This record gives sequence, structure tokens and C-alpha cells, in this order.
Amino acid sequence: MGSPIKNNITVVLEDQNILDLIKVDETRDKGFRALIDKYKQKLYWQIRRMVLVHDDADDVLQNTFIKVFKSIDRFEQKSSLFTWLYRIATNETLSFLEQQKKYQYDTVDDHQEHPAIARLKADPYFDGDELRIKLEQVMQSLPEKQRMVFQLRYYEELSYKEIADILETTEGALKVSYHHALKKVEDYFKSK
Repeated sequence: MGSPIKNNITVVLEDQNILDLIKVDETRDKGFRALIDKYKQKLYWQIRRMVLVHDDADDVLQNTFIKVFKSIDRFEQKSSLFTWLYRIATNETLSFLEQQKKYQYDTVDDHQEHPAIARLKADPYFDGDELRIKLEQVMQSLPEKQRMVFQLRYYEELSYKEIADILETTEGALKVSYHHALKKVEDYFKSK
């Protein structure tokens, strides 16, 4: 006789099971909670790498899940649930960053610290070292698309196909963006 399964063990549901739960009114909330449980950490870190600060990442993540909740009925399953969620999180992050630009100086010279880096250093949840600060400094100097591609490829270890689906672009363009970003990061560390 085996021991009974405890009620507090979280079972990770497959995406299709989650979507099936969401489609039925009686189980919609349970399905949405399962979706959040399964993807909140991955989405949080994707967002956090772009916005840098914990509180901002939490806000963008919350906006992402609100948008997912409002539009889940229109999810056509032409891509995986994972890709669709990342695309929404990416778009919410880019919108947030665009709003932040309105409140920051357009130019940051070599002697002035980027505002995002200053906020990162002040973030009580940041536990990185000086090397991480330097990496974030070079990341902030990259064009937005290169930074996004680099982060999805380097940190998330996504394939070019997955990134192309998320960013809705071609694999070839992504490979070029990643190569340029990687070269800039390497050059930055060689010069320091």
C-alpha cells in the first residue's frame, strides 16, 4: 500500500490541461491560477532582466497577467502557450520601458551613470556584484531589440525559433542582432 498523496503538493499541469480548465466557467479560476503558478517565475525573470528593478518587474508582471486574463479566450493556439505568454510579457515590458524613457534624459554620456543602473543599485532586492553591474551597464547601452534578443538567448537559453516566434521576426534577423549584441558585450569587457 502506497502512502496517500498530500493535498498541498502542487501538480504542474500541462498547457492543454490549463487551457481546458480556463475554457469552463466553473474551473476558469483554477486554470488561471495553474497558469500563473507555472509561468510567473519565468516571466518575472524575463521582465526583470529588461526593467532591472524588482518593483517595476512586479508591476509589469501583474499587467501581463491582467492582459492574459482578458485575452485568453482569443488565444488561437497557433503558437505554444509559452510563446504567447512571453510575447505578451515582452510587449508589456517594452511599453513600460517606453514610458520610462519619457521621464529620463535621452542622452547619457560615458561619465554619467544610466538612470536604470542607479535604480538597480538602489533596489533592495538586487544582490548582484560589480560584474553584474557592469554587464547591466553594457546591456543598457544596447539598442532595445539587441538587448531583448541577447537576454532571451543568453539568459533564457531559448532557440532562435522560439525567440522569432516571441518577437514576431525572422530567425536570420535575430542571429544578426544577437551577434552584434554579443560583440558589443565582448568589446565592452575587453576595454575595461
